Amino acid sequence: MALTAIAFYLMAIATVGAGFGVVSARNPVHSVLWLILSFFSAAGLFVLMGAEFLAMLLVVVYVGAVAVLFLFVVMMLDVDFAALRQGFARYMPLGLVIAGFLAGEMILVSTTVASHGAARSSLGPLASGAHPTATNAEAIGRVLYTDYIYFFQAAGLVLLVAMIGAIVLTLRHKPGVRRQVIMDQVLRTPATGMRVVDLKSGEGIDG
Repeated sequence: MALTAIAFYLMAIATVGAGFGVVSARNPVHSVLWLILSFFSAAGLFVLMGAEFLAMLLVVVYVGAVAVLFLFVVMMLDVDFAALRQGFARYMPLGLVIAGFLAGEMILVSTTVASHGAARSSLGPLASGAHPTATNAEAIGRVLYTDYIYFFQAAGLVLLVAMIGAIVLTLRHKPGVRRQVIMDQVLRTPATGMRVVDLKSGEGIDG
């Protein structure tokens, strides 16, 4: 058996096993750790298929951002494990039904793709374009940043506008709340920044 086939089976088994670990672990922290392992194994499968760009995205975005965020949020939350176990047993039948439907769909799609050979033909145009020797990441980068550069910049502009809009919509100025005025602090002089107050016993300073 070739080394590539051995690596494929090992990573596939690790991905499936880590997926079962995510849904079966009682501790949420352990579930997130199993999730990180499944992401790494899936990234290895993408590398074996020649999709290095998808592997890098999976590791950088999902492992480096989403999974780590989940881990820190779960570790900082005060999780009631007794209630969590009760909820796990309560929704187990519904989860098994949904898992059965998903497994049936995956088997149906796999058999259809295997019988018609759609997987290999769908990857042909990108790999066999003007640069057939280019890597997966290089081919996607050339198409994205050369052929569709204006659409890419427009998408970035839309995301920027959405981010600014979210900040503006959630920004609220409540009356009576003391805030720092940076300009007033910068323009302060020793004469305006200090004053001597004669206090009497039992009185405080107002303002």
